[in-house]
Amino acid sequence: MSPAEKQRIRDLGLLRRVRDRIDREFAHPLNVEGLARGAGMSAGHLSRQFRAAYGESPYAYLMTRRIERAMALLRRGDLSVTDVCFEVGFSSLGTFSTRFTELVGVPPSTFRRAAEDGTIPVLEGMPACIAKQVTRPVRTRKPSRSTAEAVRNREAATA
Repeated sequence: MSPAEKQRIRDLGLLRRVRDRIDREFAHPLNVEGLARGAGMSAGHLSRQFRAAYGESPYAYLMTRRIERAMALLRRGDLSVTDVCFEVGFSSLGTFSTRFTELVGVPPSTFRRAAEDGTIPVLEGMPACIAKQVTRPVRTRKPSRSTAEAVRNREAATA
C-alpha cells in the first residue's frame, strides 16, 4: 500500500470520529476549528476532506443533525419551540427558525402545529431506519410534497 493510500485510510478514520462526535455532541457548542483540533487537522483540510467523504461540510452536517433532532422533539409535542431550540444546541431562536425553515421548508411553529393536527405524514409503525431516511432534512431538497401540502391544506382550512 502506498503512503498516500495509508494517509487516506487514516484520514477516513479521523473523519468518522469527527462525524461520530458531531452525532454525540450536537447539542453542545461545536465549531470546525475545535473539531479539526481534536482530529489533528487544520480546519480547511477537515472541511475539504469531510465534504469529499460525506457530501457536506462539517457545519452543514451539524445543522442537519440539530434540525433532525428538533423535528423529532416538535413531533413529540411536549416542548415549546423555544425549548426545542435550546435543547438541540441553538442559542438564538431566530437562527434556529431560519435554519429549520431552510432545511424543512416550513417554520418550526408551523411544523409543530401540523404535527399536533396530525397533518404531517405518520411515522408510527414505520421501521426506524426508514423513518430516519424519510424525515432527514436535506438542504438541497425542496420540502416534501406531503408536508408542504399538509401545511397548505391546514392554512386554507383556517382562512
